[in-house]
Amino acid sequence: MAEITDRVSQPSLSSQKVAQKRRSGKRIGRTLESLGAHLIMIIVVILCVFPLIVIIATSLKQPQDIFTASFQLFPSHPTLDNYVHVLTDNSGIFFTWTFNSFKIAILTTIVGVLFAAPAAYAVSRWNFLGKQTILVSFLITQMFPGVLLLVPLYNLYVQFNLIDNHYGLVIAYATTALPFSVWMLKNFFDTVPKELDEAAYVDGLSSFQTFWRIVLPLTIPGVAVVGFFNFMAAWNEFVLAFTFLNDAHNVTLPVGIKDYVHSFGADWHLLTAAAVLVTIPVLIVFLWAQRYLITGLTGGSVKG
Repeated sequence: MAEITDRVSQPSLSSQKVAQKRRSGKRIGRTLESLGAHLIMIIVVILCVFPLIVIIATSLKQPQDIFTASFQLFPSHPTLDNYVHVLTDNSGIFFTWTFNSFKIAILTTIVGVLFAAPAAYAVSRWNFLGKQTILVSFLITQMFPGVLLLVPLYNLYVQFNLIDNHYGLVIAYATTALPFSVWMLKNFFDTVPKELDEAAYVDGLSSFQTFWRIVLPLTIPGVAVVGFFNFMAAWNEFVLAFTFLNDAHNVTLPVGIKDYVHSFGADWHLLTAAAVLVTIPVLIVFLWAQRYLITGLTGGSVKG
């Protein structure tokens, strides 16, 4: 009887060892997978942050320390003179450029969201003739580079006296960003159950009241994402602003800091200092809207 018990227990012990080895192998595999994922993320972070570190370090260098025989990332004698020069040069024209950029970017954001949100709601909720054609045409317009619009827009703006006019630039920015904004907001509106609209109609609300009081508040994160996209597109744009704005006190930041690159070279110490200053307002806006942006970026990719 004891021999039979030993024979039965031996296979069970061996099977337990095999199971333990499998579990140990899985743990090792998960550990290696986690280490590999973290290593890749660290490399990506370094690649993204390194150019920013170089720009900040260069902005703190004196002109003679930028190009040396031996590469030196961090300045041996850091100085804030570059920032002082940028902020005080030409009677503080940098603040004028900043105000122009803020004005155009905020107006572009407001106009873009005001036009994109109702259009996206209509496309999301109603079926009408030409709906798919409109959506496809929105996608097609995104396939062409925006520079193709430069010549026809310029001719049109000359006729309507919109050259060197901030509002003309707002119109150009808002209309070029409209197709993407409509597509983004449509995905957010699709996540809101249509039963809420039906309940609102039963309570006596009109279509616009349903959109404004019921659906739109539920998609605030999506509106924040689209608004931030419009703001960034207007804040960073250079080609249209350089073409349509001529007066030195009327240009935006990207066009204004171009003056630090001239025919005799580039004032890298001033250019990098201005580049750092340009990122500060965008960083403040991002930190303020961060919780909405994170929710919106994850929520817009899922349909209900």
